[in-house]
Amino acid sequence: MRDILVRIKRAVLAGRYAFSEKARTEMEADGLAESDVAESIINAVAIYKRIRSRSSLRSRRTEYLYVIQATNFDGVMVYSKGKLITEGGEDRFYFLVSSKRAL
Repeated sequence: MRDILVRIKRAVLAGRYAFSEKARTEMEADGLAESDVAESIINAVAIYKRIRSRSSLRSRRTEYLYVIQATNFDGVMVYSKGKLITEGGEDRFYFLVSSKRAL
């Protein structure tokens, strides 16, 4: 999964990421900015876990969500969950479906 983390970090560094409405609501409730979430992903040393998406809206048969827990540059532990969107064999962006302070 190290390769996946590198691909996610590259997408985030290039500014190719987006937040779901749920993720934005969670961020607002916890006082987190987009930069806090991006910083935590950049600081991550590993993917916490990979889960299979159960969404009926998914575009493909098998789709995985990646959970990342890491601190931002200020030491705040952030939990994020998202999927790497690949189109035409190329990573397009990282879509975050959940972003909040880690417990």
